Amino acid sequence: MERSLETQVGQAVDAWLAWLPRWQPATHRGRVAPCRRCFGSPVLAAAGLGADVPHAVQHGLSTRMKTIIDRAVSTYTERNLPMLQAELDHQAARNRARRYRPTDDLDPEFDGLPLDPDPEPGAPFLFTIAGLADEADQEVPALPPLSAEAKQALRQEVGLADDYANMIGREICTLLYAHRLRMRTAVVQYVEPQIEAMLAELSLTLDAPFDPGEGNTPLT
Repeated sequence: MERSLETQVGQAVDAWLAWLPRWQPATHRGRVAPCRRCFGSPVLAAAGLGADVPHAVQHGLSTRMKTIIDRAVSTYTERNLPMLQAELDHQAARNRARRYRPTDDLDPEFDGLPLDPDPEPGAPFLFTIAGLADEADQEVPALPPLSAEAKQALRQEVGLADDYANMIGREICTLLYAHRLRMRTAVVQYVEPQIEAMLAELSLTLDAPFDPGEGNTPLT
């Protein structure tokens, strides 16, 4: 028996809340490019996780909601969109044939993020995970070509799938309102103290850039 959308959202929020106490601020450099999954996300807005919440915290929730949408669209496609389903089956078989699949089975907190960190200026990588994945992808035969009529029919089915995904997304946004209070409470309990501690440590560093014990004189 399929779980209702309300049950799926509630269980995904529960899983996110169970993970949140383990979150810690990242110590590596931040990225310049915003996350396409989270930036301006209506799901995060509905959840009450605004710009004051670290991206890693946001990403863990938005990815779980995307999984629900993807699962619903997959079921809809299998039942109603045969051409699109055939293309997806071909692509799935192609993906299984790749010898290197670094994005498989990632935890929600990492799914959809870039595979490699930004390179340091003047210090290029000898190789990258994304580059290795691209090389493996090139070894797999391309999908068979489609006729013009098949392409048009496929575009129509893709449009229907997109419309269905948008509908499910709107329903999820509505359902998330019921969880806003407990999500915000968890952020206040587990996230904000760590951010405040980081800011406090930074303020001490800025207030005392030199160690008077070493004979240095603070700037005036």
